Amino acid sequence: MTLVIDNIGLLVTNDPEHGDGPLGVRRQVALVLDGDRVLAVEGAGALADERIDAEGRCVIPGFVDSHTHLVFAGDRSDEFVARMAGQPYQAGGILTTVAATRAASDGELTTALARRVAEARANGVTTFEVKSGYGLTVGDERRLLDVAGEVTPETTLLAAHVVPPEFAGRADDYVALLCGEMLDATADACRWVDAFCEHGAFDADQCRAVLGAAQQRGLGTRLHANQLRPGPGVQLAVEMGCASADHCTHLTDADIEALAGGSTVATFLPATDFSTRQPYPNARRVIDAGATVALATNCNPGSSYTSSMAFCIALAVRDLQMTIDEALVAATVGGAEALRRHDVGRLSAGCRADAVILDAPSYTHLVYRPGMQLVKTTIVAGRLT
Repeated sequence: MTLVIDNIGLLVTNDPEHGDGPLGVRRQVALVLDGDRVLAVEGAGALADERIDAEGRCVIPGFVDSHTHLVFAGDRSDEFVARMAGQPYQAGGILTTVAATRAASDGELTTALARRVAEARANGVTTFEVKSGYGLTVGDERRLLDVAGEVTPETTLLAAHVVPPEFAGRADDYVALLCGEMLDATADACRWVDAFCEHGAFDADQCRAVLGAAQQRGLGTRLHANQLRPGPGVQLAVEMGCASADHCTHLTDADIEALAGGSTVATFLPATDFSTRQPYPNARRVIDAGATVALATNCNPGSSYTSSMAFCIALAVRDLQMTIDEALVAATVGGAEALRRHDVGRLSAGCRADAVILDAPSYTHLVYRPGMQLVKTTIVAGRLT
């Protein structure tokens, strides 16, 4: 079954070989989809079994959100209100969500996740990663991964989120449990393993042990790095060959040099810096150094409760010193690179048929009209959602 999106005023393919400039822009064209794949970009009026009239609107690749915490229970709005009143963000607030999530049934978690996935789809997200990390026991981390695995193959074990209360004062014992019994019980349910390298969470040696144990089991790795202060996280991520170092709020020259010299993607989470009133990172320095960058929402109940990639793009342009084109690439191709995916984030032949029809003539409106719902239609693997 073929589907054509016809009368596209401006198409972003993200493939320079298929259009003008780095974004591979085409004008007045049709995008032909065959099942779950992109078949071709043709002239307006192309034929197919089914047709969608874009009516001159802009079409972009679906957003790739490479960092989310979508499986959780509970509410932390009071914590957000306190931060807005001047209280600093602290990693320990995660334990509030841990308690609520442990108490929730599988059905409650599944229902809540489905609602958040629907919100993400409505915001143009077609590929997303989902972390565990709010269970912190062998059984709870496994069930969070099982719930997440129902909606995405990009599941991440984040048992190294914070030290659970039953291991207070015994972080090394918890890391030993994670590296052994917990990974044995969850390795078949996740593609990735992550850790929070931060004061109040886990130090560099503990994170190195977690990442190493994951890699020994053939799992990919990523790392929460340099969120609250400068630290060893970014350079550890590069050293360990992690797919991404996420947050990157506090970067030294040495951190940027490491990112530029390795394959680790620097993933910025500007909605988190907005929500926690942290300083925004200077993405311009990282891009100019030659490193690959991504944007992600970090959707979670404590520090970034949003699934709006458009909001993140607007923040990146205004506060991270990125251009609009760079921000769009970071939210699509960059996210795909952070997930080591080559089939998403682009609209060229053979890629997965993930497209977003904007209710706007250009993708620049994502920044030009901040806060507006500009996603008209989201198409995932050739299907309207």
